[in-house]
Amino acid sequence: MKSNQQEFLTDQADRFDAVIVGAGFSGLYMLYRLREAGFSARIYEAADGVGGVWYWNRYPGARCDSDSIYYNYTFSDELIKEWTWSSRYPEQPEILRYLNFVADKFDLRRDIQFKTRITSAHYNDGNSMWNVLTDDGTSVSANYFITAVGCLSSANIPNFKGLNRFEGEWYHTGNWPHEKVDFESKRVGVIGTGSSGVQSIPVIAKEAKHLTVFQRTPQYSVPARNHPYNEAFIRETKENYSEIKKQMLESRVGIPIKRNDRSALDDTPEERKLKFEEAWNKGGIWTLGAAYNDLAINEAANETAAEFIRVKIKEKVHDPEAAKKLMPSYYYLAKRPICDTHYYETFNRENVTLVDVKESPIEKITSKGVKTTETEYELDTLVFATGYDAMTGPLFKIDICGKEGKALKEKWDNGAQTRTYLGIATAGFPNFFMITGPESPSVISNMPVSIEQHVEWIADCLQYLRVHNIETIEAKTEAEEAWSKHCKDVADATLYSKTESWYTGANIAGKPRGFLIYLGGVDQYRKICNDVADKGYKGFSLMSSGKTALR
Repeated sequence: MKSNQQEFLTDQADRFDAVIVGAGFSGLYMLYRLREAGFSARIYEAADGVGGVWYWNRYPGARCDSDSIYYNYTFSDELIKEWTWSSRYPEQPEILRYLNFVADKFDLRRDIQFKTRITSAHYNDGNSMWNVLTDDGTSVSANYFITAVGCLSSANIPNFKGLNRFEGEWYHTGNWPHEKVDFESKRVGVIGTGSSGVQSIPVIAKEAKHLTVFQRTPQYSVPARNHPYNEAFIRETKENYSEIKKQMLESRVGIPIKRNDRSALDDTPEERKLKFEEAWNKGGIWTLGAAYNDLAINEAANETAAEFIRVKIKEKVHDPEAAKKLMPSYYYLAKRPICDTHYYETFNRENVTLVDVKESPIEKITSKGVKTTETEYELDTLVFATGYDAMTGPLFKIDICGKEGKALKEKWDNGAQTRTYLGIATAGFPNFFMITGPESPSVISNMPVSIEQHVEWIADCLQYLRVHNIETIEAKTEAEEAWSKHCKDVADATLYSKTESWYTGANIAGKPRGFLIYLGGVDQYRKICNDVADKGYKGFSLMSSGKTALR
């Protein structure tokens, strides 16, 4: 039953139990869970529709890289029965249709305010409320402030000199137009070869008159092996989804992939090649990494997988010089794993040129194209596939201030001392929850699985607070220090933290380095979070409505 204060808040148009930022996978489910529990909640979404990153990421070739039967909500049996994916890796329009289907099925739009960006959220020490301001000047207040902004939603456009002088059109893959971009008869330049570049380059190459790819860092990419689902597979999946869900929850990454418990060094070169070939032929970003149990922790083992992929690149790319440029030398898996459809083969096309910008750096954007230290490339269209300011970037786009007016950006020192408790909360910011925040499994997992776990934990927490008449919950400083140290210790035992990547913030000029993802596995992480809750939210300070400290 609601307290008198909560009943009062529900009746006020400008006061809510919870304000949620973002209407993607995280925000939609958070809204659903809170409404089901009897809380008043409002989502504020900058776009004019639901979808989150899948609303904005409309670039050619955009698709998920987790198998679709796992890349969806699992909380509703009806939803599983009513929705059918077309293929192993559906494209962006289909994923967006799915999220719209969810919003309609559960009547979520009535509590979403679209075309509205939250500019600030300040905690009021006096009344323990969050004061939230939007870009249209509206001010609302809430007991709880919940960010569902995603880890990869703050587009990174490098500060190239002269971009404002470019006479052609330019786009960023993370903020693509709704209408089709026509590359026919155009000289196109793509800057960046991360996941969005690897997905878009083969598609653009088929249409453009000429495509110039500006590569800073080559990628380890494995074939996606995408294929349509047949009726028998769909029927079997739906009939057995409860068991599939169980396997997902018990897995390390939220996908039930069988992991080989042997070291890569235990097998002969011939045996390793057979296992790697089997994984390569299955396709997908998770399979090759699971071929052995030490690819992410043992340098020598890692090199066996890295060399296997380099050999594949050499076999696929006809021009030896281009193949050499496309071969990575850093640790496999330490940058975001990528899967592709004919990415390497694209460089065999006569209308595709590969430019290594480490050898020949970009000096500036000119009115006619891109000038490197060696030459100028005349272009009609530029595509920035330069990724995102990950993990902290989306949060820093909002002016978030906790107790005594302390800014989140100031507390985290722009990333150098980012500390959270469980990746959900941070000391000094009562009643503030982050869905898949820094130091949670997030991007090194199947995101919907991690999202559901966070949303359900937060919803259960809020119900606990209501039942026990608790006004505020706040992470303790010592708890977040211990959690951050644990996250660092786990990461430092792997090769992830030994390679510069967007995981560590290395793609953003001036951003302090730090590995802000929990690598202990979603199965272990779930147990830790459940234990915290079972012990009355151990590691949190709880304050009753009478301002009495309960813990």
